[in-house]
Amino acid sequence: MRSSWVEKRKDDKVRTQMYYAKQGIITEEMEYVANVEDLSPELVRSEVARGRLIIPANVKHRSLEPMAIGIAARCKINANIGSSALASDIEGEIEKIQVSQHYKADTAMDLSTGGDLDEIRKAVIANSKIPIGTVPIYQILHDVGNKIEDLTIEKMLEVLERQAQQGVSYFTIHAGFLLETMPKVARRKMGIVSRGGSLMAAWMMHYHRENPFYTAYDDILEICRKYDVSLSLGDSLRPGCLADASDEAQLGELKVLGELTLRAWEKDVQVMIEGPGHVPLNQIERNMKLQRELCHEAPFYILGPLVTDIAAGYDHISSAIGAAVGGWHGASMLCYVTPKEHLGLPNAADVREGIIAYKIAAHAADIARGRKGARDIDDAMSDARYAFDWEKQFELALDSERAREYHDETLPQDVFKEAEFCSMCGPKFCSYKITQNIMENPEASAAIAEEAAAAAAQQ
Repeated sequence: MRSSWVEKRKDDKVRTQMYYAKQGIITEEMEYVANVEDLSPELVRSEVARGRLIIPANVKHRSLEPMAIGIAARCKINANIGSSALASDIEGEIEKIQVSQHYKADTAMDLSTGGDLDEIRKAVIANSKIPIGTVPIYQILHDVGNKIEDLTIEKMLEVLERQAQQGVSYFTIHAGFLLETMPKVARRKMGIVSRGGSLMAAWMMHYHRENPFYTAYDDILEICRKYDVSLSLGDSLRPGCLADASDEAQLGELKVLGELTLRAWEKDVQVMIEGPGHVPLNQIERNMKLQRELCHEAPFYILGPLVTDIAAGYDHISSAIGAAVGGWHGASMLCYVTPKEHLGLPNAADVREGIIAYKIAAHAADIARGRKGARDIDDAMSDARYAFDWEKQFELALDSERAREYHDETLPQDVFKEAEFCSMCGPKFCSYKITQNIMENPEASAAIAEEAAAAAAQQ
């Protein structure tokens, strides 16, 4: 779809959506997003120019269907996929990206750390119509034989350019974690829980030099301008437990990310900010407000946050609670958590569970924010339930297959798709049916109401 759009801009020195937006140009990608989001194209353009909305769309990913991340758009969700050093399988990653799209994840991140990383990423992008993000430090480390001390700025930039050429639409880079922050980390209960952040810490401690992503930031921006890769400024110091939430280390890094945001905007590079991992429920709103203030209203992309530390095996639920609150208070995209969080590498079934949990959270956030039309599908579901329209209920459900599966466990025959009851209440105790019978005889209902009123008056 994008081939002709991108081709006509091939000679432009800068090809980012932010560049065109600042020139007053409404691109085809902006038009597409406006139609999907039910917004005016001019509003989309102005929000991209302002930096409050991004359209991650690498010019090399021609099959991508444009989507928007920002406060003016629907709350989005990301699905993390990827191999590990212990489990590497290209076909498995293709299955994960297909499952991600089937259950309507808005973006996906390839976090592979094992196997042939370039071939895995190539296959994922080839099978994806949604934007693909990466954390390049994983491949950088992989390509230097897992020896962090061998990381050089030249190798770092070479990997970034290679991934951009493959069609990666956004990079998570850990550029906001500076040497001066190290003493604050030492005061934490759990230190650094970000993989990228811990690798940067190891490099800085080995060389006693500043974070190379920070040092080479201008060079990174040049790569992003060339391919229209958005930056997802990583939260190296996100809290990994409730005890570390909203501490000096986390908020100090957030301030640096705000400075890096302005530098990216000067180069017409789109930016979103990554957010905290574990935060008590009562601190989430404050975290959302601080991010807007410190990062100039750039879109906030949050992991969870998990609202308790003891839900191992159910962290997709714990985090979806926090995600809904975060989305309500202004987060633009929610990074899903699967049941395997803290325990192991997710498989395709875990991806499904994480996506649905987060689709619920994002939709709840859109309703709470009063988005135009957000509740229409809920009202349609209510009508279908009251009318015992089972097929319509399955169709409207976020996970249609699961809804049908659970219904059919006890009433699988087709005749029960027309039944005015389910296996919970049965034919005699369905509250909908009882209510409908009452409503179908308004004279009797009115007489009973009058008798009740008279009895009450006598008492």
